[in-house]
Amino acid sequence: MRMSHLFAKTLRQAPAEADTPNHQLMLRAGLAQQLAAGVYSYLPVGWRVMRKIEQIIREEMDRAGGQEIMMPAIQPAELWADSGRLATMADVLVRFQDRRERDFVLGPTHEEVVVDLFKRQVQSYRDMPILVYQIQTKFRDEARPRGGLMRVREFTMKDAYSFDTDWDALDANYQAARAAYTRIFDRCGVPTVPVLADSGAIGGKDSEEFMYLTEVGEDMILLCPGCGYAANEEKADHKKHELPFEEPRALEEVATPGRKTIEQLVEFLGVPPYKTLKAVFYEADGAPVFVAIRGDLEVNEAKLRNALKAPGLALLDDEGVRKHGLVAGSASPVGLTGVRVVADDSALQSPNLVAGANKHDAHYRNVNYGRDWTASVVADISLARAGSPCPRCGTPLETRRGMEMGHVFKLGTVYTERLQASYTDEAGALQPAVMGCYGIGVGRVFAGAIEANHDERGIIWPPGIAPYDVHLTALGLDKPGVRESAEQVYRQLQDAGYAVLFDDREDLSAGVKFNDADLLGMPLRVTVSPRSIESGGAELKHRSGKDAEVVALADVPARAGAVLAALGSRK
Repeated sequence: MRMSHLFAKTLRQAPAEADTPNHQLMLRAGLAQQLAAGVYSYLPVGWRVMRKIEQIIREEMDRAGGQEIMMPAIQPAELWADSGRLATMADVLVRFQDRRERDFVLGPTHEEVVVDLFKRQVQSYRDMPILVYQIQTKFRDEARPRGGLMRVREFTMKDAYSFDTDWDALDANYQAARAAYTRIFDRCGVPTVPVLADSGAIGGKDSEEFMYLTEVGEDMILLCPGCGYAANEEKADHKKHELPFEEPRALEEVATPGRKTIEQLVEFLGVPPYKTLKAVFYEADGAPVFVAIRGDLEVNEAKLRNALKAPGLALLDDEGVRKHGLVAGSASPVGLTGVRVVADDSALQSPNLVAGANKHDAHYRNVNYGRDWTASVVADISLARAGSPCPRCGTPLETRRGMEMGHVFKLGTVYTERLQASYTDEAGALQPAVMGCYGIGVGRVFAGAIEANHDERGIIWPPGIAPYDVHLTALGLDKPGVRESAEQVYRQLQDAGYAVLFDDREDLSAGVKFNDADLLGMPLRVTVSPRSIESGGAELKHRSGKDAEVVALADVPARAGAVLAALGSRK
């Protein structure tokens, strides 16, 4: 490809809206162009990268036993109503009606559609195991698109689905997909860490995210330097400070004028935070929820949402608290009626706590679970933080930000039961198929590869996904022999099977051309100039190298092949 004909221009400065290195470099290098918030066009060089990532994904998913299919982006809304997700994912679904007023959604994911396919294609246990995948456009009405390709409203996803007869068989497919993910991200040059994750709106039993650890990531990851435990903040467990046994003491009301926060209360009464019972108020599916948790802990809303099985969860403000007859700053579950109470499991084993007296400027001492209050739901709903003891070995956890590259789920029978997708087992009985689900955001990998591979000058493409193998730069095209020599090298490299981006633009300085070569980041730069010809041929320099070498023109393809092979490039 000649840069004089290239349908994209490089930029010296990134647009103001680009707030991360990968977003800035993507726009400066002319790889993509925003059409609307969270909606992008891929330009020729960027699209070559996307196609290479997709090809790596195809190769590794085929190696794992997958079969590629293509499912429609337009999906009947009734399928989503049958699965229950028309309501639970209402905030991100893009919905419309056709001319006959039939309801449809633009698919944000394809569990419902693939289950419908399974029902039509599979009857017997002999037809399984099955692993199918597609690379398809997805649509989600994100409230706050950000970070370039990190969070968008239209995106390309590789989504795969497995169907098995039982959980043991599912584990084999799950591990095969998990291993494929490791190879995919390695080949794309994005270092990832598998972390335990919340399954969210997808549902199911267990899931893991493949995280690229970076400060521009949206997720907070808890990592144990002792045993290697790793989990997303939404999922992370931790060992809680256990209080010594105490005999329950008599309930005692004390005046606490103006003390509404845990910090004010512990200072006024001289007690540590873990000797208090904190009240946090939510509304779940329109009904108030009183959350009781020990004062040294914070509520993990993902865990709370799962414990309540209520996707519609919102923190109540002071006005909402008063609307439900609760007393902000002095509330407790003691004597409370008409409101659902959820308790963190730490509160059950913590004796003689300080809690609100459900009236202004008053608290109780010596509140004990079972005697003074109970809860309708008891679960671990606490948030792990930096310094929290690891749930496995007790080592203080560390926090890092991360960018999600992929997610694997053990869905089980949640969709096959709801959508009645069964098979006949060996005894002739109908059984729900056991599902797995495996997603990769292709644009996320694109962004992650730039984020993980750049310097102050521009992108350093991993060889496996570089849009071109060689960036050929011609300097002084009006000087004797330069144009002819550059054209010769261009033909030779192409004939040898290498993809070449040829900077044949006229009237640009060497500095501008070299800056563009560094910005675009191909693995190898070949320069033809009056100086290189005088020195005996062309200069070769790989993107991260400091020094160039001069090679005879006829030897450029062979030497380029050796350099690219050393870098791990694939034709």
